[in-house]
Amino acid sequence: MAKTPAAAAPSTDAPAAANRPRPATPERHPADKAELLGFYEQMLLIRRFEERAGQLYGLGLIGGFCHLYIGQEAVVVGLQSAITPGRDSVITGYRDHGHMLACGIDPKIVMAELTGREAGISRGKGGSMHMFSVEHGFYGGHGIVGAQVSLGTGLAFAHKYKDDGGVSLVYFGDGASNQGQVYESFNMAELWKLPALYIIENNQYAMGTSVNRSSSEDQLYKRGESFRVPGLQVDGMDVLAVRGAITTALEWIRGGNGPILLEMKTYRYRGHSMSDPAKYRSRDEVQAVREKSDPIEAAKRELEGLGVGEAEFKAIDTAIKKRVVESADFAEQSPEPRPEELYTDVLVGQY
Repeated sequence: MAKTPAAAAPSTDAPAAANRPRPATPERHPADKAELLGFYEQMLLIRRFEERAGQLYGLGLIGGFCHLYIGQEAVVVGLQSAITPGRDSVITGYRDHGHMLACGIDPKIVMAELTGREAGISRGKGGSMHMFSVEHGFYGGHGIVGAQVSLGTGLAFAHKYKDDGGVSLVYFGDGASNQGQVYESFNMAELWKLPALYIIENNQYAMGTSVNRSSSEDQLYKRGESFRVPGLQVDGMDVLAVRGAITTALEWIRGGNGPILLEMKTYRYRGHSMSDPAKYRSRDEVQAVREKSDPIEAAKRELEGLGVGEAEFKAIDTAIKKRVVESADFAEQSPEPRPEELYTDVLVGQY
């Protein structure tokens, strides 16, 4: 008769785990009129830029894949408003146009890159998904799902190694949160107490599959708990809630506590990419989010309460549309890379 296995001894780690230090509960950022107006303008710039990019794609001026950020503007604007340019670093996936604009990069050279022009930020070689600007602390734009998480962990290691006080902001989506290298990164980052801020932009759909259908644990802020990486869930449609969350996260990281995970509950209005008809959700669902939770309209309502009138909003929109039109005109009028550019910036190994 087979012996019954002995019962495992009860773990002695449970009380210690329960008593581990945790980051404070974030408070919504108390922005004044000028600061909130700046957030509003930046979100509107990203929205108008992406709308124009969609038009240029439809005209055949943007080739390859193109993933628009429309609906998610509050995430990147709220987060990157709190970092230190020249010290902190940013890395993301292929939905990267908004991240570049939030880094303060000129819309003209971003649009030129989208259209494959020599004046682009990556000299026309990166296109929509692979843009870089090391001088702005932006390390891509990466087309491989989840690959940027390991790279961003490496950036965090570099910050710690150099002792420069920098933090690595590592953006990825709900789909990428199921990739294995994400958890290898969490493990290393916590073991070495790296200054990594992991940001899940949970826009509810991993390409075309809802997070509830693709993830057995759909509360994604909990994904780091088994590695002792604390997580917080944030309203990613509220720019002031996002700003408050990163304030708490940066205090935790800069205090030497290691990495932290922020799940940004957000939503994308367009398909996964320009080739996606988004038939996996209803128009009513998208419209309901637009009406109830749009980040730009929410900021506008708060500004109205602070005394900003319709005339000022119209002037802002007119000025931003002008910038975006100028960026598109600049891109269309810029030359394509010369043929010999095929042989530059190529790493060649010698054996």
